[in-house]
Amino acid sequence: MRAMVLAAGLGTRLRPLTVDRPKALVEVAGHTMLEITLRRLASFGIREVIVNVHHFANMVVDYLKKNNSFGMRIEISREDVLLDTGGGLKKAAWFFLESGGDEPFILHNVDVISSIDLERMTKVHQERKALATLAVQDRETSRYLLFDNQNELCGRRAGRDGAVEMVRSVVKTHPLAFCGIHVISPALLSRMSENGVFSIITSYLRLAGQGDKIAAFRADDYYWRDLGKPENISQATQDIEQGLVRL
Repeated sequence: MRAMVLAAGLGTRLRPLTVDRPKALVEVAGHTMLEITLRRLASFGIREVIVNVHHFANMVVDYLKKNNSFGMRIEISREDVLLDTGGGLKKAAWFFLESGGDEPFILHNVDVISSIDLERMTKVHQERKALATLAVQDRETSRYLLFDNQNELCGRRAGRDGAVEMVRSVVKTHPLAFCGIHVISPALLSRMSENGVFSIITSYLRLAGQGDKIAAFRADDYYWRDLGKPENISQATQDIEQGLVRL
């Protein structure tokens, strides 16, 4: 199984920690976000990864060389212009197509930490024959994804009472917060008609509206934290020290 780590962002919410380094190299409890993500992927048997880079790109490349890529095969996808999640994945699609198989892969934000069981999530994805499966939780967020009673994507909503965009007509929706972790079938890659800079959520919504299965994996019982702000880094460090999540 392969994976992609989304690490190209500017990390503006993390300033001043990202003034002289990419967010992927910001440390949490003495370990960089990139190391934490790679070691977590490796713990599930993943040994082949592609990482997209932009901000301080060479620092990431040098860091991986210095650490012997943590014993993994790691490819680099350089983005001269930030392509967002969808554009970034589309640029790196070759990595998942070169084997010619239909094995799903993981797409993982570098700036999240969790105890989500990726093996179980992948099994659920395969059992449901989904095009993509998104780890979600019932918690407060600024942007909700909306799912129906079968846990399939049907729309999105801005905040608690913001504008709603529906792509399918359903009786009842469940607003859930996305965790930045996906299991994706390679078939998605040829279905991404969007080009240039775009969010993968845009593709998901379009495909869901066309009848494709974009499924939810409920991760409410797992630890999860966004690492996009300095205060979140501090809290995650405390959580690690207290044993709430293991590195």
